[in-house]
Amino acid sequence: MLDIRNIGILAHVDAGKTTLTEQLLYLCGAVRQPGNVDEGTAQTDWLEVEKRRGISVKTACARLEYGGGVVQLIDTPGHVDFAGEVERSLAALDGAVLVLSAVEGVQAHTLLLWEALRRMDLPVLLVINKIDRAGSRVADVLDQIGRELTAACLPVQRAEGEGDAACAVLPRPFADPVFREEALLAAAEADPALEDAYLEGRPVDDETLEKALTRAARAGKLTPVLLASAKLGVGMRELMDGIVRFLPPADTRENTPLSGVVFAIEHDPVMGKAAHVRLFGGQLRNRDAVPVLGRSEMEKITQIRRISGSRATDAGVLRGGEIGALYGLPSIRAGDILGAQERRRPGRLAVPLLLVRAFPSCEEELSPLLDALRELSEEDPLLGLEWNREKREIYLRITGKIQLEILSERLAGRYRLHANFSAPSVIYKETPAAPGEGSERYTMPKPCWACLTLRMEPLPRGSGIVYRSVIKEKELPYRYQHHVETSVRETLAQGIHGWEVTDAAITLTAGEHHPIHTHPLDFFVATPVAFLRALTACGSRLLEPLVQVRLTAGEAHLGRVIGDILAMRGEFDSPVVTRDTFTLEAVLPVATSLDYPVTFRSLTSGKGSYSSRFAGYRECPPGCGEDTPRRGVDPLDRARWILHARSAM
Repeated sequence: MLDIRNIGILAHVDAGKTTLTEQLLYLCGAVRQPGNVDEGTAQTDWLEVEKRRGISVKTACARLEYGGGVVQLIDTPGHVDFAGEVERSLAALDGAVLVLSAVEGVQAHTLLLWEALRRMDLPVLLVINKIDRAGSRVADVLDQIGRELTAACLPVQRAEGEGDAACAVLPRPFADPVFREEALLAAAEADPALEDAYLEGRPVDDETLEKALTRAARAGKLTPVLLASAKLGVGMRELMDGIVRFLPPADTRENTPLSGVVFAIEHDPVMGKAAHVRLFGGQLRNRDAVPVLGRSEMEKITQIRRISGSRATDAGVLRGGEIGALYGLPSIRAGDILGAQERRRPGRLAVPLLLVRAFPSCEEELSPLLDALRELSEEDPLLGLEWNREKREIYLRITGKIQLEILSERLAGRYRLHANFSAPSVIYKETPAAPGEGSERYTMPKPCWACLTLRMEPLPRGSGIVYRSVIKEKELPYRYQHHVETSVRETLAQGIHGWEVTDAAITLTAGEHHPIHTHPLDFFVATPVAFLRALTACGSRLLEPLVQVRLTAGEAHLGRVIGDILAMRGEFDSPVVTRDTFTLEAVLPVATSLDYPVTFRSLTSGKGSYSSRFAGYRECPPGCGEDTPRRGVDPLDRARWILHARSAM
């Protein structure tokens, strides 16, 4: 059976992740020479916009043959605006290489990636890159890893000539008593047998110790740390050896039920839609019908290919443990589960906090623009495309302005469409302020009959929605109760202020149907009216999104930065000052801090470091926040809503 490893390469932006991937491709003979990000020749940055910008915006796969086995690398974007790509890729991995810069160290997005990897219980190999750069501080970064990521880390290499182009990476041998003690302690904490030997002072031979470290790393109980200079190709062979040694092989099962995940979607101008799939169990062949979790209809595969960067080869079959691209599945979307779900999904890495409206350059391009954005939203479901048919308006959800710039370039380059976008507005949410009820009796014009009462109560922040019914089948048949629940969850998208409703408990407390007059869709007409009446009775409070930021700059700027944070209604912890440089963590409202990264870079003459991550929602202070126009017909305009719902307008 072929030895396969499915490994993700993850990093904060500008840590050198793509350069590192290119060096591994070169080392394994997949390319004749390593590509260069700045020159636009990187194999895994093959989109035109990636070549021009010098940043990764899409997940890319690369297949490497090394040591008699196969390592399938998934290179992910590092910029936080494209974290949705990373989020979907995590579900396809057996292990991960998390790249840090030897100069910048652990950054905010690094922490977010680490937490996601831990939630997935994925083994991780840490790589401190850029040891050739002036300002490289491997010892400090190792200390930071121990404090902010994990104490169960073990540096297995040391740097020579750090901060210079003549740098080298050397192994730390067991003959070194300091390293041997560190290795014994790390292995003992993960292995009870070695723990007894360590505590009793019994000798442990090198082979036993090496195997114990490998087991601990593959089980995720130990995180080895390697060093590298991807720019110079230093430490690349050692990294490949580390991947094979410390990260686990895939479970290559074929005679088990089908199970896989679609972690990426691409649209080939010749082949059509390509679904990048990691198969956990079973196998797929050309012409097989594919079951998708939650859907009754199946579609047939027309072709299976193996993808490596911009290159593809026919495979014909995909087996458990492998990654490949499936063609001929028009309804497939990124994130879909094939067969049975194999493992739990990662927590959210990307949360779109901005809403924009898309405008065509002319009225004739509205339909092509809508089609193009629908295709792009199949690749990135987080775009949350909304089409308001009545007003002929297109809305998108984005994570940042860089994503919007890339979206414009992709529309122009791929579809020859020059779209305009409104200024981004913050996506607020709303929540009930107090308990309340709402009812609706939809009995005219006949034939129709749907009556219900919903009770709504506020829940603590971050609780989401809890729905339940307290009525029995004899009061309202369960099929109609199911219609009510489905309609409630659809109606949550727009509350009184036009934003999504969250952190609420919703209970169906009464319901009534008529054995003759009730139409199967009547409760879909009545439920939104009852829901919004309940929310009106409760009173709806706006919630604003927050980001947690980390700012690092010269100490001379500290007073100005604190003043800015207070002016933005932010909250901050005590700053840490080291060597005339401060590090400050703060929580800021998105609405007031949207442009602050630019202000901060200008203030620090580009020398400061600013990174952010989503930190949840909180209630807006009085006078803050804003409503958004309702998209579609308002159910509280009951007469018009009924006409709309019955397609009578």
